[in-house]
Amino acid sequence: MPGPYVFGRHQPASHTIIHVSDPHFLAGGAQLADRFDVVRSFARTLEAIRAVHPAPSAIVITGDLTDLGEPDAYRRLRDAVEPVAAELGAPVVWVAGNHDERPVLRRELLDAEATEEPVTGVWDLDGLRLIALDTSVPGWHHGDLGADQLAWLADQLSVPAPHGTLLAMHHPPIPSHLPLFDILELRHQDELEAVIRGTDVRGILAGHLHYSAHGSFAGVPVSVASATCYTMNVAKPAPDVNGMDAAQAFQLVHVRDDTITHTVVPVTQAETADIFSEAWLERMAVLTPEERLEAFSRKPGWRSAAD
Repeated sequence: MPGPYVFGRHQPASHTIIHVSDPHFLAGGAQLADRFDVVRSFARTLEAIRAVHPAPSAIVITGDLTDLGEPDAYRRLRDAVEPVAAELGAPVVWVAGNHDERPVLRRELLDAEATEEPVTGVWDLDGLRLIALDTSVPGWHHGDLGADQLAWLADQLSVPAPHGTLLAMHHPPIPSHLPLFDILELRHQDELEAVIRGTDVRGILAGHLHYSAHGSFAGVPVSVASATCYTMNVAKPAPDVNGMDAAQAFQLVHVRDDTITHTVVPVTQAETADIFSEAWLERMAVLTPEERLEAFSRKPGWRSAAD
């Protein structure tokens, strides 16, 4: 990857996270609802991940890893993700969603004991702490966080991390404009807010909605990644919003000391222009800041209204 080029006031990101959500794999590579080729769309997603950054700090997949919790579906997902993660040198953070089954997930993805214990974890990514929470509820599709998991989270957050903390969970602690998601929302949000408010938590990564969304919770930005399997056609009025085989995306999370940005990366095969390139960046890099403004910011032929 070229650079890092610094043309503005911000230095390059200290960490880059790949945030993916809702693959919904099925056993045998079957299509979801007999119409969505989730394996093909996820393969395109992995191709895009390999292209956007050569060495991300982590690949985080925020739940609904499979659609029915089938062992073969987890194995297929693992076989797809792990070679790409190894190539990029990035750890994979598996987050449980409401369509997942904890015992099978733990056995097939984590090589752990097949129990109903929440799937949680903590990663130290060169000073950036990433904590995975498990908002799934065995036998149900709504989200929740029990007292034991909240106490564990409070203990983890009792000591700040050098670059702060990101939380990864499936059910986002923000409202949806689609009423159907209110039924399946995250419960005990007041208790979660009490745990994280005033700590070093800088962002919350979530999924579940099948469309990109942003909000805030307890003073912390929340970013919901769209699904890779299918997305909700939010161009339609509620409640007529249904799934479509389009607009699949993931997010690039750039962490800087003063801010965190979340870039929606569409997974598409659309043709693009060829205006900007490595050669263009190199030309800009040798110019002074004033010369760059003249070369790129100046509007050709512009005259003020007073002229």
